[in-house]
Amino acid sequence: MDGIVYKNTHNFSKRELEELFLSVEWSSGHFPDKLVIAMKNFSTVFSAWDGDELVGLISAMDDGIMNAYVHYLLVKPEYQLKGIGKELVNRIKLHYKDYMRILVVAYDEETKFYEYCGFEKADDASPMFITELWT
Repeated sequence: MDGIVYKNTHNFSKRELEELFLSVEWSSGHFPDKLVIAMKNFSTVFSAWDGDELVGLISAMDDGIMNAYVHYLLVKPEYQLKGIGKELVNRIKLHYKDYMRILVVAYDEETKFYEYCGFEKADDASPMFITELWT
């Protein structure tokens, strides 16, 4: 998409992250202070910008040599279906090209997008997690 600039940065304001995460109705957007810290702690963060507006982001954690885990991938709704998500994934794939694998836990409605980006669905694995909501 013309005009979109991609950055490799860990520094975001609370407002930028809150707006991005809440635009896709992710509950973590209600914790912008924690998101600012989380972005600083991720191994890799690529972001997409339209001028001064944060419109997309992908973050990953890694073990330094073999495995990388994509944690967040989100694009503001009005910027979706314009190639931004795919470009963010491609940047992660290039960054981790020498690793043995890149993993992502995707919701069922997201699997087609990730397959389009080259990921394969595991037949013998199930995502598992513990979620504790703090009020």
